[in-house]
Amino acid sequence: MATSSPSDTRRGDRSPLLVALAVAAAVPGLALRFGGLHISPPVDALLFGVAIVGAAFLLSWAAEAAQVDISAGLAIALLALVAVLPEYAVDFVFTIQGGNAYEQYGPTCLPPGSADQSPCGLALANMTGANRILVGVGWALVVLLAAIRLRVGGADAGQSGGAGTSHRPGHATRVTLMRTDSVPLVFLLLATLYSLTLPLRESITLVDTVVLVGIFVLYSIRVSKAPAEDPDLIGPSAWVGRMDTGKRRTGYIGLFIVSAAIIVLCAEPFADSLVETGTELGISQFFLVQWLAPLASEAPELLVAGLYAWRLKTTDALATLVSSKVNQWSLLVGTLPVVFALAAGSFHGLPIDAVQREELLITAAQSLFAVALLVTLSITVWGALSLLVLFVAQFVLAAVLPEPLQEAELLLVSGIYLVAAVVLFIRQRHAVRDLVVDGLRTPYRDLTESK
Repeated sequence: MATSSPSDTRRGDRSPLLVALAVAAAVPGLALRFGGLHISPPVDALLFGVAIVGAAFLLSWAAEAAQVDISAGLAIALLALVAVLPEYAVDFVFTIQGGNAYEQYGPTCLPPGSADQSPCGLALANMTGANRILVGVGWALVVLLAAIRLRVGGADAGQSGGAGTSHRPGHATRVTLMRTDSVPLVFLLLATLYSLTLPLRESITLVDTVVLVGIFVLYSIRVSKAPAEDPDLIGPSAWVGRMDTGKRRTGYIGLFIVSAAIIVLCAEPFADSLVETGTELGISQFFLVQWLAPLASEAPELLVAGLYAWRLKTTDALATLVSSKVNQWSLLVGTLPVVFALAAGSFHGLPIDAVQREELLITAAQSLFAVALLVTLSITVWGALSLLVLFVAQFVLAAVLPEPLQEAELLLVSGIYLVAAVVLFIRQRHAVRDLVVDGLRTPYRDLTESK
């Protein structure tokens, strides 16, 4: 049975209200969808985006409650997968539009002479933006919030601030994962190393699907062998998790269905409204799709991770975000060529133009650097700050530099990520060997005994 703190129990009667508010957030967007209404592209995008955020919260609560009935490792994988379903839905919409454009116009995905952003490029823009936000903001957020919480809470010198968090005088606050977290990290490393080849291609093909989806399948099989544990739930997920078996399963399955329906109904008009907003306001469509769309789909996951970090449950928070990154960098990227092929009626892969090659390179490079920071199963405040500062610096430079210099800026930051990652791997080569052995071979029983 799910466990929860006394404060969670006292607040349990507010959980139905939170669920109702999440559903209510989707009502205006659903009204636009079913009524065929149109206010203006920015307002429409806002309302559909809010609906997706509400649905994402419902998904997150349902996935957390489902942990009561499945193994610990599989629960984290499921939670991470479900949490990024809104991202899948929006990305698939852009990929389908790109496939339709490819069928009509060929590899450019645009009519001759058009100056619009290629729909094929928008599919990859959404994916790369989501991945970089998850690592550059999400991973860093967990560590930095835990460090702030320790200082605000006045933890004693040398005292552990909670599961996976510690601070000693003269040393940076450190967040430590469990040995079982070697598994998602190794599979993330495998997916990242393979993805470093994508910028060298002209398209992402069904061959890439076989490799990347294969990595995800092997990862799912591996984590399914983890022993079951009682999850520590809070809020609506704890409310559902405390129910009797029948009601609990009905509850989280119902939340899954409702949230999935909202996402399916709102994903396409949200994507279309974003593109129209860019056209109407003179803002880059690429910018809106790469950064604004992922914020809507990733917001609940980042908020939940931040809440866990503030409660100093940093191991759970960071482990879930690592698993989410595995899902996005393997299953999401791997399924895009399938969706594209079905929409285009062709086995030709999803085209990659010059801009997208650079975006894929920096996204893969950031991923490699992030894994290198965690290769010892721990990360300090300085490591988290390096992720955040590099992310923010690249974002700001891309916004202020003239277009001719933006390519050089992407390549420069990518180079910093790659060089730093290689240095860390070399310095910690013994930890890399242990990580690979634990992630791929060590029985889960041995991993859990030493956690």
